[in-house]
Amino acid sequence: MENELKDVNPEPSKPRQPEPQPETANDNASNRDDRPLLKSDSKGMSTANIEDLEKKFAAFVRNDVYGTMGRGELPLAEKALLGFALVTLLPIRVMLAMIILFFYYSVCRICTLFSAPNRDVEEEQEDFAHMGGWSRAVIVRCGSFVSRVMLFLFGFYWIRESYRILEQPQNKSFTQNEGKDQSGVPERPGAIISNHVSYLDILYHMSSSFPSFVAKRSVGKLPLLGLISKCLGCVYVQRESKSSDFKGVAVSFVGAVTKRVGEAHQNESAPIMILFPEGTTTNGDFLLPFKTGAFLAGTPVLPVILRYPYQRFSPAWDSISGVRHVIFLLCQFINYIEVKRLPVYYPSQEEKDNPKLYASNVRWLMAREGDLVMSDIGLAEKRVYHAALNGLF
Repeated sequence: MENELKDVNPEPSKPRQPEPQPETANDNASNRDDRPLLKSDSKGMSTANIEDLEKKFAAFVRNDVYGTMGRGELPLAEKALLGFALVTLLPIRVMLAMIILFFYYSVCRICTLFSAPNRDVEEEQEDFAHMGGWSRAVIVRCGSFVSRVMLFLFGFYWIRESYRILEQPQNKSFTQNEGKDQSGVPERPGAIISNHVSYLDILYHMSSSFPSFVAKRSVGKLPLLGLISKCLGCVYVQRESKSSDFKGVAVSFVGAVTKRVGEAHQNESAPIMILFPEGTTTNGDFLLPFKTGAFLAGTPVLPVILRYPYQRFSPAWDSISGVRHVIFLLCQFINYIEVKRLPVYYPSQEEKDNPKLYASNVRWLMAREGDLVMSDIGLAEKRVYHAALNGLF
């Protein structure tokens, strides 16, 4: 998530080697530390200097009017605007959002009333994503419309989208069938690869392409969100597991994602996957190391870059609690989102054989085209930063 567009690939003869990454720390972060991001267990860091922390963890630093963790001292004018929005805009938006959510839940309930979900006992997955016919069409079209309405309700009245066409390198040759299947049709990407800035990313991608995505297993057990996530075809992961079999669970999850990406590539009726290979959110100016799960299948991917320009409150969900972020977001009268879609990226044979190289090259391309700074920190460092901030405030 194209013969003439295959120029996005680095030259096969000189593939870009992946830069050193603390992959072990990033990939195992959830195994070592499943503490809530904003809960501090470290009192020893309570005297750390905020400026030093911000230099070290720049990818997670908030630079808006509301300051670190959304607890900065606000100007008088901002306090007045916030106070007015709290008693007028916030309750209206919350009420309408709940109505829209229950409406879509009702649509999903009706459309799946006489259908049994697809079950994968081995992977412990269950979904309605492969359901066909009119019911699937209603779920997809209604879901895309509802997602766009939700964004509009949250103040994203306009979405600025651009489509990047990259020039083909002069020293790169192509064959006629490159990037196409045996029938001559351009290969379908198995996944959309996106940078991760906020939970709002999901709403945008739902409104544009209605893909499946990764969700916590606990979400699938909720009565309302559970049915919606199953209609989306979510792949569930037990991120906070502490069991001795956690490694087996992680391998099973990666296998489920790889399988779904391969299905989306081969079968047009299968929902495409949206994957955020950074594994966590940033402040929108950085791009963290990519995990390889999205690239193991070796299928083409569609890179998409999201930016959230702001003047007062940043929609990025980086170092602020979820409740505080939602309140401030809904109290902002206008929010902005910019989307840059790159051409489908077709991996070379070397990249198919080396998922780390594939992930690194796609990351490098997205950083260059999105004017993003590549950072080597990840979720493990984000937990340290949040713990330190919580001890300071």
